[in-house]
Amino acid sequence: MIPWVLHDKATTPGGGQLRLMQRGSEFSIRLGANELMNSRLSGSEEALAAIPCARIRDRPAPRLLIGGLGMGFTLRAALAALGDGAAVVVAEIVPAVVKWAKGPMAPLFGQCLTDPRVTLIEGDVGAQIGSARSAYDAILLDVDNGPEGLTREANDSLYHEAGLRAAGAALRPGGILAVWSSGPDRSFTARLRGAGFGVEEVKARASRAGGGARHVIWMATAGGSASR
Repeated sequence: MIPWVLHDKATTPGGGQLRLMQRGSEFSIRLGANELMNSRLSGSEEALAAIPCARIRDRPAPRLLIGGLGMGFTLRAALAALGDGAAVVVAEIVPAVVKWAKGPMAPLFGQCLTDPRVTLIEGDVGAQIGSARSAYDAILLDVDNGPEGLTREANDSLYHEAGLRAAGAALRPGGILAVWSSGPDRSFTARLRGAGFGVEEVKARASRAGGGARHVIWMATAGGSASR
């Protein structure tokens, strides 16, 4: 079996350590004992973009905010689903992840980082949300393994009531907050509803072919118009 090779390490703002690993053509980004993402398993990260983008793509000049660059699965799926008039802002707080995207993982990203619709910001997605008012048609969050601050404790604020209300204020009427998770969390569903969102929980498989772990994507509509 081909062994894993360590490409690089990076410290997160919360003090954790990310590691970029490679085995043949396969990449893995890990935080401690947790594998955050793997290049063979892109299904649910693609669904995080494909589902909300299908709902907003007919809006005039749709504007999208993605929290977390990762391996680019969500970004590529968004670009494939949206037309030329769209604008996609990606916020990535760890500069090394951007460096990896332009370096060893460049084959995964293709031309998406140079797509004229894309603006890449090295910074906190929470700051982007907090400074925006009715600016986005959808906000996609994949910065942790679920609605809690795994990569850094400060991310907890994204998933609590004040952070969710800030996301609602940053969205245009009927806009969508989509949050990826490795598993269900009833308390988060309740917090979304308490913050005024209509909530739909979508199950998505880790593998594009439909296998692997079952992940959860919360599709939360601002204004509570699509709850179930």
